[in-house]
Amino acid sequence: MTVRPCVFIHTNEKQIVGALVSAYSMRRSSANADRFDVKIIHTKDHSFLHEREGQSFLRDGGQRVWSMSDLQSFTPLRFMPPELMGYEGRAVVVDPDVFAVHGDVYELLTRDMQGKAIVCRDYDGKKGFEDRFASSVMLLDCAKLTHWRTAEQFGELFEGKRDYLDWVFLKLEPRETIGLLEHEWNDFDNLTETTKFLHNTDRTTQPWKTGLPIDFIRRRSQTKFKPLKLKSWARLIRHGMLGEKNAPDTYDRHPDSRQELFFFELLGECLDEGIVTEDMLREEIGRNHVRPDAFELLDRASKSAAA
Repeated sequence: MTVRPCVFIHTNEKQIVGALVSAYSMRRSSANADRFDVKIIHTKDHSFLHEREGQSFLRDGGQRVWSMSDLQSFTPLRFMPPELMGYEGRAVVVDPDVFAVHGDVYELLTRDMQGKAIVCRDYDGKKGFEDRFASSVMLLDCAKLTHWRTAEQFGELFEGKRDYLDWVFLKLEPRETIGLLEHEWNDFDNLTETTKFLHNTDRTTQPWKTGLPIDFIRRRSQTKFKPLKLKSWARLIRHGMLGEKNAPDTYDRHPDSRQELFFFELLGECLDEGIVTEDMLREEIGRNHVRPDAFELLDRASKSAAA
């Protein structure tokens, strides 16, 4: 039996509303929504993440403390789809802040991968990221990824055998097994007529969190100082100039008001479809997972759509 292709959105409690909106957008934007499944991978269902709470792990050559309360504690789960698919078939995995705009994910699921195991975008030569890939949106040939064993490899972070950044930037994968995805399939905070998937990747400006207290661990505060590396000195100087106390303590408004409107239009449709209920949304507002004026934004988005 042929394994049905699947879209996976990985998330935690803090980003569950985003994940539900993301899942809805994948079906909404596809002319072939009956030909694939959409599933959410949630941190609450995977004890191996929780068991490491408070332990130190290797990141960028230094030590960090693992915390399930971090906004992005879901990230290791992006490597789980091949296991969940029984190492068969095709899967697309996206972060919970990725939303289909003009892209039909079925087009991605049925794309010619030219023998590659992974297809994803690069960082477009961004300084310091030239040899890294964005694993936040990946097309996967699961049969070619039998070496992906998430719980075991997550454990290697704490044993000093695997560096977190090498893992998430796919630096541990043979380069010849990775194909390049057009940037429109993972458009970093950029919404145009050609954007297929919009990725609100800047954590400080996610449209549904504006005004809320920052609830993620700042990399600067827990990165180990390495005296023989120039970037460690640059980080120390930057920290001295800015200071942790002067870093923003709340989420900013997204600089592109259209992206804010787009998200709340999608969220409004999710409410209409019963995917997100008013009670759930009020609970998420009460937990500081969604901005307190969300219903005002929903009303504004509804009026804009009707105009």
